[in-house]
This record gives sequence, C-alpha cells and structure tokens, in this order.
Amino acid sequence: MKNILQDLNLNELELLVLNFGEKKFRAKQLYDGIMQGKKLSEINVPAAFRKKLLEQYEDEPVKIKETFRSADGTEKYLFELADGNIIEGVLMSYKYGNTQCVSTQAGCRMGCKFCASTLGGLIRNLTSGEILAQVLTVNALHGGANVKRQVTNIVLMGSGEPLDNYLNVVKFLKNVTAEGGINISARNISLSTCGLVPEIYKLAEEEIPVNLTISLHQTSDEGRARTMPIAKKYTIAEILKACEYYFEKTGRRYIFEYSLIDGENCGDKDAQALINLLKGKPCHVNLIRLNEVKERTLKSVSEKQAYKFLGALERGGLSATLRRQIGADIGGACGQLRAGYLKNGGSNPQ
Repeated sequence: MKNILQDLNLNELELLVLNFGEKKFRAKQLYDGIMQGKKLSEINVPAAFRKKLLEQYEDEPVKIKETFRSADGTEKYLFELADGNIIEGVLMSYKYGNTQCVSTQAGCRMGCKFCASTLGGLIRNLTSGEILAQVLTVNALHGGANVKRQVTNIVLMGSGEPLDNYLNVVKFLKNVTAEGGINISARNISLSTCGLVPEIYKLAEEEIPVNLTISLHQTSDEGRARTMPIAKKYTIAEILKACEYYFEKTGRRYIFEYSLIDGENCGDKDAQALINLLKGKPCHVNLIRLNEVKERTLKSVSEKQAYKFLGALERGGLSATLRRQIGADIGGACGQLRAGYLKNGGSNPQ
C-alpha cells in the first residue's frame, strides 16, 4: 500500500512539492483537488509531476464499492480501501443538512455486544486521510466541493472506536476543520466513544470543540459490563468526571447514547436510575431503539416502550430525545452492512 496524499495538510503538501523540486504553488493545486474529492490522477498539475506522485501515493485511497439507498432517503456505502479492506459509512438527510457517519477503524476490538462492528475484531486503524477521504468522496458524489458543501455534519460513529485510533482521529479533525479546506465546523462534528477515559482528557486539551458522545446504555458498572467489556476497565464515575473536565475545557455539553434493550435497561427503575445519575449535569440523553444484530441475542423495544421511557426522563428533568430510526431496511446500524458483506464472501449482503 502506498502513502496517502489526504493525510497531509497544506503546510505538509508545500514541503512535499518542494522536495519534488516543484514550485510551492503546486501544493495549493493539490490541496484544492483533494478537497474537491478528486483522484490524484484527476488533479490539474503537470503530467510529469503527477506521474512521480502516483509512484508513491494512492490514486484513490477510498472508493465507493457499493451504494444502498433506503426508502427514507438514507444512503449507505461500502467503501473499499487501497489494501482491499472494507469499511462503511452512512449519509443521513435532515432539515438542517446532510450528516455523514464515518468509520475510524476496519473492525473494532471493543467487543460491545449490541454492535456488529466488533464481530470480526480489529483489522487495523484507518489513517487520518482515509477517514477524511470518506467525507470528500461522498461530498463530491452529491455535487459538493470545498466551498459549497453537501456534507454539512459529521458523526464519528461508524466502524471502530475513534479514541482507540487517537492520533489519526485528531489529525483528521484538524484537517477536516481547517480553513481553506472542506472546513466543517467542529461544532458540527460528533465523536462517539464507549468511554476511553484517558483519551477523553487528552481530547479536551486539543482545542477542537467537537460534540463528545458517550455510549452509556446502563446506569451501573455491573450492568454495563454485561454488554460492554470496556466497563471492566473504566467506571461510570470515572467517565462522568472526564466528561465534566471536557465541558470545563470546551464549554460543550456532552451527550449520552442509551440504547434501549428489551429486558435489560428500559424499565421504570432504569429510568429513575438514569435520572439520579445525570440530573443537573450539562448533558443530553439520546435514546436509541436498538438496531438488532442477527449474530447477537439482544432485542429492541417497541415504539410505545421507547416513548414511555423518554417521558419518564423528561418528567424527571433530563434533556432527552428519541433518535429517529432511519436506514433500517439497508442495515443502517454500525457495522451491519460490512459484516453481511464479509459473511457472504464479498458479495451483496442483501
């Protein structure tokens, strides 16, 4: 596998072109082409220079292998990386714009029992450029450029644990928010983690005020450990303390994702325990009706049960919403499309 040009920011590209014996302005030509989602072979630079670059850098580090469209307008993509690995992403349309869910790893090693991404374990981390290329590719697919974007919001909630690939994810965040590039505001980016406490503290110091989202799903460490192995390493109390620090440093309230699992965490006592845990904190609770994974035994709740739980939280004084279910007919949950593709030996999972 060759190097990836999308890993480099503008300053790094300037050093690169100078090392190739080219004029400094070639870096801006490369940068603009990259931010428009072009292949290296499509960027308008001298043919001899482009040929030299293609000897060392991937022409297209991330390409869309298959696209699936839901009846509700959601699009899901199987991306193929230059080394043949498969990842996935989703584009969701809302009134305020288009949100793209990106992957940060090929597979995942966190082992959460409600998630399909972990079924095959972790294959490897993605580079910052491979994460960025997912956004640039989908933005270009829908006619967007770096000035007039079609992707307006990003959620790091695809395959992988973002904070388990910390350095590459932070560089991606810096590059995707950089002025002169695609320049998506950090306030329009959400990063979801199962709760890697030391990395939350580090992220707070990066001065990139993204929306921090924690996969909570339970109110006790014992209950959380039943579905999330990470709970054996970091307690809820430690996570809450790290979240408070993140709020102090960034001024951004934090979000807790809470997947409603039938018979596990959605009773009246669970609602009250969640209220007791979070009331008065600068946070929001995002309830999710579990997207069932065929390889797992966990079951979702009915719409009526979900709204009953939401009502209990609201009456208890919590800021909470129930996430709209989208893309269920195309394997909309994290890792489902990739898992089906790999299970079928690289053929259409549907």
